[in-house]
Amino acid sequence: MATVNHPTGSTAHDGAAAHAPSHVHVDGAPVDGAHEEAAAGDGHRRRDFINVAALSFLGVGTAVAIYPLINQMNPSADVLALASAEVDISRIEPGQAIKTVWRKQPVFIRNLTPQEIAAANKVDVGSLRDPQTLAERTKEGKQNWLVTMAVCTHLGCVPLGGSEGENKGEYNGYFCPCHGSHYDEAARIRKGPAPKNLEVPEFAFVSDTVIRIG
Repeated sequence: MATVNHPTGSTAHDGAAAHAPSHVHVDGAPVDGAHEEAAAGDGHRRRDFINVAALSFLGVGTAVAIYPLINQMNPSADVLALASAEVDISRIEPGQAIKTVWRKQPVFIRNLTPQEIAAANKVDVGSLRDPQTLAERTKEGKQNWLVTMAVCTHLGCVPLGGSEGENKGEYNGYFCPCHGSHYDEAARIRKGPAPKNLEVPEFAFVSDTVIRIG
C-alpha cells in the first residue's frame, strides 16, 4: 500500500489562502480595488465640476465688466445725427448752387442747366487730369444735380462759385482763390495745382426735392 507524504508545514488551507483576494481597510470598512477606482472617479468629477463652475463665473464676470467699455465705443445719438444731413433743394433754380454743411465740412449742391450738362458731356474725358464723366458724378435720371465737397483737393481751401456772383473760374464751375485751381461745370479739375476733382460724397434722393448726404 502506497503512502503519500505531505511536505512539512504545508496544508490545503495554505494554498487556498494564497489565492484569497487582498482587502484594504478605509476607516475600518473593507474596500476592494473596484471601490477604490470608483472613489477616485468621484473625486475627479468633483474637481471637474468646480473648475467648470469657476470658468463659467469668470466668463460671465468678464462679459459684465467689458460691456460698459464696448457700449461707450458705440456712436452717440448726436454723432449719428451728424452722419447724414437732409437738404431741401426745391428752391435751387437751374444754374444756381448753394453751400451747405455736412460733418462740419462745406458741400456744394448745384442745379445744372441743360447747356451746362451739354458742355460737360462734350469734354474729352481722356484729356482730364482726373478722368470722370458727368454721369459718373451724378445719379441716373438726376444728371442736373451735382453734389460735391466744397474743399479744394490741393490744400483744402473753399473754392468760389457756390454763391451768386462769385468767380466760377475759366471753366464755369468753381475757382479756388488760394492757388488758382479751376474746376468745370462737373467740378472736375481743369487747371491749377489741384490733383483731383472735387470729391462727390455719398448721397441719395429721399424725394424729388430732398437730398440726404451721407
